[in-house]
This record gives sequence, structure tokens and C-alpha cells, in this order.
Amino acid sequence: MSSPRPTLHMLCGKIAAGKSTLAGRLARAPATVLLSEDQWLARLYPDEIASLADYARCSARLRDAMGAHVETLLRAGLSIVLDFPANTVANRQWMRSLFENAGADHRLHFLDLSDQVCRARLSHRNASGTHEYEVSDAEFDAFTRHFVPPSKEEGFETIVHREL
Repeated sequence: MSSPRPTLHMLCGKIAAGKSTLAGRLARAPATVLLSEDQWLARLYPDEIASLADYARCSARLRDAMGAHVETLLRAGLSIVLDFPANTVANRQWMRSLFENAGADHRLHFLDLSDQVCRARLSHRNASGTHEYEVSDAEFDAFTRHFVPPSKEEGFETIVHREL
């Protein structure tokens, strides 16, 4: 009896849509590792991310460092929940290269929630103080301007989540 192929789980959704919550659930599966961009960025670049430009610079460095590692874990038979935002075509192309290079399966989890729901969740998250980053309404707007929902033409196996 053969084991299922390792899977790269990718997460697409606006800030506070529930990507990290879903990531935690997915990571409970056997032989599955969770890699969280927010946790890595907060520890590697404390007090260095104060703008969208800072985030873009630091996250690009992190992707560059983590890519080969993710591929190695997939090749070793582990599934990965990549809690990095798959929110642009370019980020999804990078993620595609990871599972393709490793010969792994994939699932793109698209959290399709309205700005209104995400803003309410963000307000609650900011008030709780439990997240690595507090995000203002202006920052939410700036990040959301760059958000591109996945399209069929991209060819991902997509699972749409409309509530969590």
C-alpha cells in the first residue's frame, strides 16, 4: 500500500480572512509541517517592517531562503502548509515552482471573504494583541490593492472557503 503524495497547501485571502486559522487546521494532518511567513518575518526582522515596501523586501528575502527548504521537505514525503499569502499571480507562480520541482501535489485554498468581514476580524485581532502584526485600516487598503484572486487560467486545484 502506498502513501499519499505530499501536498503543498497554499493560502490565498485578504488580511484577516482566516488564512492562519485554516493553516493551523490543515497542519494537524499526519506528516504535515506548518511554515508561517508572519512568524518567520517577526523573528528575522523585528521592528524592520513598517511599510508595504518593507514587507515586500523582507518577504522576498524569506521566500528566497525558504524555497529550496520547502522543496526538500516535500521530496522527503512531508506535506507543507505554506502560510505565506498566495495573493498575487507572482507569489502563486513561485509556489507552483515549489510543488512542481518537488513532484508534489497541491491545493490552493482561497478564502473568499468580503472586505467588510475581513476588516471586522482585523479589528478584533488588533484588539486582542495576539498576532505578530497590528494592521491599520490604511495598511489593509494598501495590501488589498495588490490582491489578485486566483483564476481558472492559472491551473491550480482550488478549494474555495467562504466562511471559517
